[in-house]
Amino acid sequence: MTEHKQEQLLAFPLPHPEPLGSYSPSDVIFLLKDLSNVNLERGTEEREEAIQTGTHYSEMLPVEYQPTPEYIQLFHETLAESAEKVALAAGVVSELILHKRGQKLVLASLARAGTPIGILMKRYLMQQYGLDVPHYSISIIRGKGIDENALKYIFQQHGAEQELQFVDGWTGKGAIRQVLIQACDQFEKDYGVRLNDDLAVLADPGFCSDTYGTREDFLIPSACLNSTVSGLMSRTVLRDDLIGEHDFHGAKFYKEWLDSDLSNVFVDQVSSYFPAIAEEAKKQAQQLLDTPEPITWQGLSDIRSIQDQYGIEDINLVKPGVGETTRVLLRRVPWKILVDREDNPNLRHILLLAQDRGVPVEVYPNLTYSCCGIIKPRQGESE
Repeated sequence: MTEHKQEQLLAFPLPHPEPLGSYSPSDVIFLLKDLSNVNLERGTEEREEAIQTGTHYSEMLPVEYQPTPEYIQLFHETLAESAEKVALAAGVVSELILHKRGQKLVLASLARAGTPIGILMKRYLMQQYGLDVPHYSISIIRGKGIDENALKYIFQQHGAEQELQFVDGWTGKGAIRQVLIQACDQFEKDYGVRLNDDLAVLADPGFCSDTYGTREDFLIPSACLNSTVSGLMSRTVLRDDLIGEHDFHGAKFYKEWLDSDLSNVFVDQVSSYFPAIAEEAKKQAQQLLDTPEPITWQGLSDIRSIQDQYGIEDINLVKPGVGETTRVLLRRVPWKILVDREDNPNLRHILLLAQDRGVPVEVYPNLTYSCCGIIKPRQGESE
């Protein structure tokens, strides 16, 4: 039965993907259908209304935030300050992956926040160990699952004996980890292949991953921007009228912004620190292997407290952590931002964005995360 199921993985050979994105194909291959010519963007208020009245977020795209010169300057300053720190976290998680999975490895980054992190891991393994690990960027969508055609393609290219490692940028509440667990269970039922749902992340402030570079909730510069630090790719899209039975999930490639693209600036600057941090990365990874810190889902309990205190029915309106709060400010309708303390150095860009959009900031002591963004409920407390 299992062999028959596995044969289904190979039954329909999937065509090679079209080249997409502004990264070198040697860094990553996007397993996504090009929807660049489709009008998918909706204004922030219109999109928020649609999401909160039942339209799935993956059926449309936000209008990409065009950062101000001050904000771009902040990105460069933040990158200069944190590149070595990001490099160390990338090195630690790469070392952990190598120890846990071995050298027969394929990286599958979850588009789009996972993509630059997967590139850093791929480069680290090449620089330190001479390992040329295949790296793909694939779609996973809350409420809809993982792109099974992308997984089929990977198996068709590399065989079932390769160890597939899923990669993301950071954790918030752990929602994507939960989607990944369910998706791996479903994939085993459908095809008889057990995938490892241990999601490797650069930062795990939510305490919901076993494989991470750090649990500090600091600003990863790739969270500062949208497509212009993610290979000029949009969020992924899944809509029945656009994505056929044998298609990958879709995305747009914003070629028109090539002049302002910072995607390669980010990965080049961070990976330039790998020789300097390699020994420390090995040491920290070994400490984590020797004395692992368990998954506690601590961040999720924080979020439930915030829900209760502010009377928010839908947990999806509470977005914890620096990365998720950034996203709230860039593409949702924020209600308020909670911070652990006003002088937290990780929050400069959050405070700048909040000021730019006129969003109130409140101190919420003893927060697991540095900050938390709350999306404005359609009905409830007024501003």
